[in-house]
Amino acid sequence: MSISVRVNKIEEQLIRSYAEINGRTVSDIVRSAILDKIEDEYDLRAYEKAKKEYLKNPATYSHEEVVRMLGAE
Repeated sequence: MSISVRVNKIEEQLIRSYAEINGRTVSDIVRSAILDKIEDEYDLRAYEKAKKEYLKNPATYSHEEVVRMLGAE
């Protein structure tokens, strides 16, 4: 699949220079940047959900307690 992205001349030069300095293609740089952004947002949402759940029930357990609870001793 191919996706087009419009950038101005300065942005194009910056992206091409960055790719060249890092020995990567422009396509690889753009793909990685987009996927990293998506992953960061997913992680942030997962954190926010976990924090909400924790605030509802702020119980915490040590590693040893979890091992005992799971019967994995």
